[in-house]
Amino acid sequence: MPSESSVERPGLLHRAFSILRFLATKGSRGGALTDIARHVELPHPTTHRLLHQLITEGMVTQLDSERRYALGSLAFELGLSAAQQFDIRSLCRPILQRLALDAGDTAYLVLRSGPEAVCVDLQEGPTPIRVITLQVGSRRPLGVGAGGMALLAALPANEREDVLGTLQPQLDTDWGMSRDFLIASIEEAHRKGYTLIRNRVNAGVSAIGRHFTDATGRPIASFSVAAINERMTPARIKTLSTLLVRSTQDIGLALRSSKGRWTGLN
Repeated sequence: MPSESSVERPGLLHRAFSILRFLATKGSRGGALTDIARHVELPHPTTHRLLHQLITEGMVTQLDSERRYALGSLAFELGLSAAQQFDIRSLCRPILQRLALDAGDTAYLVLRSGPEAVCVDLQEGPTPIRVITLQVGSRRPLGVGAGGMALLAALPANEREDVLGTLQPQLDTDWGMSRDFLIASIEEAHRKGYTLIRNRVNAGVSAIGRHFTDATGRPIASFSVAAINERMTPARIKTLSTLLVRSTQDIGLALRSSKGRWTGLN
């Protein structure tokens, strides 16, 4: 018969990782105890205790003179170590640079991480009007940005339903995206072969995205391009969609030539 502590431990471990994922979305500003506790659905004292255990291990740090918490130095060190095994960014960098140059606007590489999309790289294009809608390390629910929506639409139907079941309350409450809206956006992405959003994340900004798969055919990441609305004319959207097709085909060849060493994250 398992002890009470052995039964609780897996649940608390899951909550600890949930805290780390939440803090990853908050960047250098960090998150407040109240927001963290609400996210992991734990009482404040339990959340506070978990945070201090994570601080002891170096995974979390408490920001000076503020009751806010952010990822710690060990999280950075582990990320550097993992990058040697999962460094898709280096593989994509030349393709992303060419996409930004040819598009003339900021291009992004977004990686799927469970029900979230993580920006792992960006390259600015030569246009004098720069649009930066994401920072490297930023996390959003799948379906929010052009890259995340491209990944959500590319998932197998049963897996997509599981993700929507997890994300729908957050997407509805935080982003104003109803289920009907998401389904319509997914269907549009299937018809066009790319995702196009306007004013969804940032007012006055449009973005277009397209996913790509790993060697096993799983959708793992996407390229996207963002620009001010005035630049996203129908003719330009057609040009950008062609550039995205080329870019995703090029990374597909690069991934296959890497002999399956990179198979993505679930």
